[in-house]
Amino acid sequence: MSASALKFQIGARTLAEIPRRLRRIALSLDQALAGAPPLLPPLDADDDGYLVTSLPAEAALPWRGVAFVRQHYTRYYVDLAAGEDAWRARLSGQARATLRRKTRKLAEANGGRLDVRSYRAPTELAAFHPLARAVSATTYQERLMQSGLPADPAHGDALAAADGVRAWLLFLRDTPIAYLWCRGDGDTLRYDHVGHDPAYGALSPGNVLLGAALESLFGDRFRRFDFTEGEGQHKRALASGGVACRDLLLLRPTLTNRASVAAVGGFDAALRVAARAARTPALAGIARRIRRA
Repeated sequence: MSASALKFQIGARTLAEIPRRLRRIALSLDQALAGAPPLLPPLDADDDGYLVTSLPAEAALPWRGVAFVRQHYTRYYVDLAAGEDAWRARLSGQARATLRRKTRKLAEANGGRLDVRSYRAPTELAAFHPLARAVSATTYQERLMQSGLPADPAHGDALAAADGVRAWLLFLRDTPIAYLWCRGDGDTLRYDHVGHDPAYGALSPGNVLLGAALESLFGDRFRRFDFTEGEGQHKRALASGGVACRDLLLLRPTLTNRASVAAVGGFDAALRVAARAARTPALAGIARRIRRA
């Protein structure tokens, strides 16, 4: 898989791009936990380098060209094999209370019951897809990140036929307001496509659906639930473990690549300074207005 650009991003919003042809090497959760670096396949003549994601923090990856760490993060996961009681015991008291409160609030808005429906067989996913697509079209994941649920109605059919898909919809008065689509990677289930209709954001439908989905997985065949790359408060709150990772750019040692990395690195450093400044109470309100804009 190739990535087409180095992006200047603030959160999910891309401000500019530098075209680069990168071979993307995405490590699985099992690989990240194992701690070993991947083998890099040969580059094609027109490739500029590699983008290695979820590389364990302590793993060395020798490279004679330009190497640049784009971000550090914890790759969170839930140990499903340990059981639901062990998972709940590892959650903070605040996380448990918050999930109960949000679940109760949404159930009350739905006449006293939580309406979560699960899908896994190809025939079930055929019913799931148009409903989830309608939700996905409203989400920031699709509008800003182009990572909504794929429009192809046959998306995941072959995987589902091999018992490799789990999906859920959360309904409010028979209207779908949040979806979650996960694919199996061996005995790990990946958190691949997720979103909720922002019109119902006050009810925290995404968090409620995720909690309900996790509860249903403890009797399933999967041993881990993988929150995949990147941080997130909901991931930290609900995870039972995590592995320190970094995303690494490895580029050919050309002047253009060096200049590109310098520009992206300077932008990222400026964002870190701005983020620290935004924690100052006097600037916090301004920062929130800028993000909303």
